[in-house]
Amino acid sequence: MSEQTIALVTGANKGIGYEIAAGLGMTVGVGARDARRGEEAVAKLRANGVDAFAVPLDVTDDESVQAAVALFEERFGRLDVLVNNAAIAGAWPAAPSAATPESLREVLETNVIGVVRVTNAMLPLLARSARPRIVNQSSHLASLTLQTTPEVEFGEVNGTYTPSKTFLNALTVQYAKELPNIKINAVCPGYVATDLNGFQGTSTPADGAKAAIRLATLPDDGPTGGLFDDDGTVPW
Repeated sequence: MSEQTIALVTGANKGIGYEIAAGLGMTVGVGARDARRGEEAVAKLRANGVDAFAVPLDVTDDESVQAAVALFEERFGRLDVLVNNAAIAGAWPAAPSAATPESLREVLETNVIGVVRVTNAMLPLLARSARPRIVNQSSHLASLTLQTTPEVEFGEVNGTYTPSKTFLNALTVQYAKELPNIKINAVCPGYVATDLNGFQGTSTPADGAKAAIRLATLPDDGPTGGLFDDDGTVPW
């Protein structure tokens, strides 16, 4: 990658997103819905030597996303790496029979539509990069193969968050087919202790960030259109 590689990580003021921003080794925009929390995260990152800056960004809001595009346009004129990390869990656990149209729309608005909104808005900037990369934060829960393997146990079934990530996987494949000049992959961070799951996970956010960082810094002969974790390829 170039000496100054420009990245944007959405939902980066805490958890896995923060650790991705911390570990990329790039000039990184810290996307955060809450401006104060974003600035606090940037201050911590800078104190640890990270070239970070705040990007007020609500992925569910068109004006917020366009403002973020304008910021990158003005400062850099391009974007090299986009990590679509922002997500919400919705009600958990929430069996499909308990889901409502409203609860499903709420989760999809952030986890799927928000990714499309940000990605499409940033594509003109990514097109100016010599080595553009997009990483979509998915989950092992999203794998239909794993979900239908009898010996694999994921606990309570879920009718909103889990299908939203499967939808995101499908979008990742289609983006990769449309845009062969960009390395576009989805990543499974593992069962990480974050506020998304009430800090019940068994690994740390820093551990959960490793696979995303690897995909964000892929060499030119790296894969595209895949789903990966720390151990390699995850089945769809």
